Amino acid sequence: TALFIGVIVLKFLDEWLRYTLVASTRPILFQPIPDQERTGIQSLVGGIAEPASMCVTGIGILITISLLTGLGINEPMVRGQIFLTVTVIGAVIWLGVVWLLRSRYLNILVLSAERGLLTFSDANLPMLKRAFIEQLEQPGTEAEKSSCIELIANIDPQRVGDVLAPMLDNLSPRLQRQSLEAMLDYPNPFYLPQVRSLIRESRQPEVLALALRYVWITEASPDINALRPYLRTEVDPIVRGTAASLMLRRGNPQQKAEATQTLRKMLTHSRERERVMGCRALGEAEYMQIFRLEVPRLLQDESLRVRRALLNAIAATRLEDFYPSLLRGLQYKSTRDAAADALVRLGNEALPMLVALAEDAYKPEPLRAQAWLVIGRIDSTEAEDILVTHLMTAWGNTRRCLLRILLKRANESGLQRSRGIDAAFDRLGRAGLEQLLNQELILIGQVYAALLDITPERVVSTEADLLRGALQEIQTDAVERLFMLMRFLCPSGTIQAAQISLQGSASSRARGLEILDTILDIPNKRAVLSVLDRRPHLEKLQSLSGLVSYQPLNASDRLRYLLDLRHFLSDWTLACCFHVARRHRWSLTSEQTLACLRHPTGFVREAVLSYLQMASPRALAELLPLLKDDPNPLVAAQVRQLAADLGPGMFAPSV
Repeated sequence: TALFIGVIVLKFLDEWLRYTLVASTRPILFQPIPDQERTGIQSLVGGIAEPASMCVTGIGILITISLLTGLGINEPMVRGQIFLTVTVIGAVIWLGVVWLLRSRYLNILVLSAERGLLTFSDANLPMLKRAFIEQLEQPGTEAEKSSCIELIANIDPQRVGDVLAPMLDNLSPRLQRQSLEAMLDYPNPFYLPQVRSLIRESRQPEVLALALRYVWITEASPDINALRPYLRTEVDPIVRGTAASLMLRRGNPQQKAEATQTLRKMLTHSRERERVMGCRALGEAEYMQIFRLEVPRLLQDESLRVRRALLNAIAATRLEDFYPSLLRGLQYKSTRDAAADALVRLGNEALPMLVALAEDAYKPEPLRAQAWLVIGRIDSTEAEDILVTHLMTAWGNTRRCLLRILLKRANESGLQRSRGIDAAFDRLGRAGLEQLLNQELILIGQVYAALLDITPERVVSTEADLLRGALQEIQTDAVERLFMLMRFLCPSGTIQAAQISLQGSASSRARGLEILDTILDIPNKRAVLSVLDRRPHLEKLQSLSGLVSYQPLNASDRLRYLLDLRHFLSDWTLACCFHVARRHRWSLTSEQTLACLRHPTGFVREAVLSYLQMASPRALAELLPLLKDDPNPLVAAQVRQLAADLGPGMFAPSV
């Protein structure tokens, strides 16, 4: 009877703990896991992991009993002490793991919230709020409390003031500043008393400036005259600039004149901090027309911080005349981040000029890539349409850049096959994506054909070696784009795992090919697997026979055929083609030569001019006057040298 009652009590305690503590905490612990994986992992833990752990525990107990029996330990008291010791050790380890999870869990939640991985229901949101309020009220490190504030601002930005406003007075200045920044996104008059107390008590300029902005933006009819004391020169620049910007936004003509005078003094001050805060105030004022004459001078300011602040102010105030300055800011590493942030802030308004910059073939390739990256950061349907539309017509590095941007948008969204991937599917469809993949396979097939016809045995020269190396690089880039495109058609994580496996040993490569063979569902799957396998070029080319028809050609004919595909070749490969033709004295068509002579890349034009010097000096003499003002200094110098070699008076005006 006692044993029966004991079993019932133990079962009751087990069920009580299971359906109170475990059942209530488990949903919270699974929140950082992405939505598409959460259900599967919960089922795995509840249906397999927990029963398996119980099985392992039971087996461990039986093994322990057998060991004790084998050692001759049969005393019940001794056995009980041993089991108790093992239980205590296991409990200590369990508590250590729980403590470690607790210390890391808050950071995981913050990171998940930033990436959009959290989906909170109305039921568990209040519970989470209470947990974070307790965390903020209890003693702890400032970093943990900062993480709490960041998390609350991410999961419920509209009601963040409900949590943060009552405890503003008890927070450190750094946390007060973070709280006010979060509350300013959705200001509410209900929290004005708590914020006003900071104005009376705070001695930190950053906190005081944010509190002033909160009060004078939130109040329906604020007393602007109360800001006048903050315009004095002895007041910290950040507070003075904030007061001036608020007066410019909501003051009468006289008050606006006072604020304008204050900002002019700040913008022309000899101290860097005064000018920086003046530029920030211009952005906060949302009206900068009266300071238009100051902008060109500030754009040339010796201080990098001033120039960065001004770029943000131009975007905040929508000063269209100076939008080109934002694009120029992308060219320089020192102002690139600030210019990109400013253009992202403009949103769809910046798209036309960014597209024009990205499509300008005569701009440096890194600058064009920066323009695409900024478009990728603009969170709008129009930006996605632009990226997907250009994906169909772009090639080479541009296509790779667009694919990376779309995949990054999908990863940052945290939703299953969302954002960039869904945008491509909605606009291109599966057939369109398979067409892009087939284009890469066709290019790879043409590279194999060129490598088979321009072999080291048939064409011996340094220029030919460089051409073969350039073709190998094209193949490598095309394979990389293949994997990117497959991530649009199949689960991204599985494709990445296969890609990593293919870079390892022979067994690892076999595993990677097996993964792709299992998961790929495309018509040309066998061709993809053959390209990724280590086989001779001829065998790979035969596997691509459905896409590429190969007929062996002479090396010179194959080179001319490559130049017909010049739109799909890299700039360096084009230059190598002309160097090989010059070195081996092969003839090229006039259409190919003239087309590449207009190429936007300088070293391609250099290679064409070197070829013409060998192939057709008469045609070169006719073309040199047209190239004397080439924007590339190296090409211009080459033109002058060639003109000097052909004879004096080459560029003399005709009578």
